[in-house]
Amino acid sequence: MAGGMDTGQGGKGKKSLDVAINLTAFIDLMAVTISFLIMTAVWTQIGRLQVSQAGGPSTEEQQEEEKTKTVQLSLLITPTELRLTADQSAFDPIPLTKDAKGKTDLTKLVARFKELKAQLPDQSAITLQPEDKVRYEDLVRIIDECIGAGLPQVSVSAAMG
Repeated sequence: MAGGMDTGQGGKGKKSLDVAINLTAFIDLMAVTISFLIMTAVWTQIGRLQVSQAGGPSTEEQQEEEKTKTVQLSLLITPTELRLTADQSAFDPIPLTKDAKGKTDLTKLVARFKELKAQLPDQSAITLQPEDKVRYEDLVRIIDECIGAGLPQVSVSAAMG
């Protein structure tokens, strides 16, 4: 006998401590937990939207901006129109209309971006200023159009005014 425990009956009533532990349930639990943690880590990386916070540029960004001489480009997004401004000059407002499927039509915005990139080929940054009532779906589609038009550095800040 490998071991025992005294039950207080003078050596006659020893209980055996040899117990077979079932590890199958524990291994199953660990396998599920580890796979869940791995999948969660991957999903958080896939679902991340790359935007930067509006604010003062860092010193590296200031040096790059001096080299390329870009303008401050911003797009005010309201539920009814888009207003694009480059430094102090403002373009005509673009009215927002819905297509047959009920989605916001952004073809005029894309055409405006093409005109802008023809004038400013080094421009790569834009600041979006959505109002509170702008739908999230529309904001994401506008971010996608900005990136597709050659403006990958998209910042989102609160609408002023």
